[in-house]
Amino acid sequence: MRLDVWLWAVRAYKTRSNAVEAIRAGDVQVNQLVPKPSRDVQPGDLIVAKVGELTRTLRAKGSPRSRVGAALVPDYAEDLTPPEERIRVRTPATEIVGFRPKGSGRPTKRDRRRIDEITT
Repeated sequence: MRLDVWLWAVRAYKTRSNAVEAIRAGDVQVNQLVPKPSRDVQPGDLIVAKVGELTRTLRAKGSPRSRVGAALVPDYAEDLTPPEERIRVRTPATEIVGFRPKGSGRPTKRDRRRIDEITT
């Protein structure tokens, strides 16, 4: 099965075109090599794919006939992504300086001063 189709089928990317764009941009490696979208995926291949801010590491177990449900993904791909990577991506938005949750109203005078410190 083609790499772009496999990445889409095991739900690494939402659409096949997103998978193709990521492969062409160099965000996907197979066995530490930058492949083409048409490269065949073999069982045992180690695939490192950057999906947004998360860098996922997958080992191919097989090739599904088409896109599979989330419950069936472990039959075709073993997720080797380190837990530290997932924790890094899950940084709460409240820790980001200057972040204001939607619907929190206008900034207070104190908030405004903090925003001014960041921007100047």
